[in-house]
Amino acid sequence: MEKEKEIRRAVDTGKVCFGIRESELSLLQGRGKLVIKSGNIPEADGERIAHVAKISGIPVLCLKKSSRQLGSICGKPFPVSVMVVLEEGKSKVLGAVKKQ
Repeated sequence: MEKEKEIRRAVDTGKVCFGIRESELSLLQGRGKLVIKSGNIPEADGERIAHVAKISGIPVLCLKKSSRQLGSICGKPFPVSVMVVLEEGKSKVLGAVKKQ
């Protein structure tokens, strides 16, 4: 899919942070252009991240992929339940979100 390629390109050419704590901290500081959540993030964590993102005015992309699949898309050997795109680099991941 196009979104998956753009997510990987953002990881490779831009700046991203992974994990619930790191992502929430970035959002609270107002840093970030996009939040990407996996489909199996724990409900309480997902709601908290979505709430903080809404307050910060940062869009949220909810993938229907598991955290293992999102980690694989990002080229990481670990599950990724949530990530924040700080700088998109050469990717067009922000454009993919606007198409939704």
